[in-house]
Amino acid sequence: MPSKPFNVEVTPRYRDEPPEKMIRRFTKKVKKERILEDYRERMFYEKPSKKRRRLKARRRKVLEKLRVERENIEKSTN
Repeated sequence: MPSKPFNVEVTPRYRDEPPEKMIRRFTKKVKKERILEDYRERMFYEKPSKKRRRLKARRRKVLEKLRVERENIEKSTN
């Protein structure tokens, strides 16, 4: 993933929107863009083999979670 600048901007949706709401929207945008995760990953060098292993484990975890959710849905419908 190339290092690119991130521009996350939040403008008020209406005239008297509270700042807390804008901060919440800003935080959601930052999480969605994975800005902090990328920053933390780049803080230290990670060997490519360890990075592949970490990503593979993350994929495995997500797939397992989806599988469990599907099983729960099937059980509830029967």
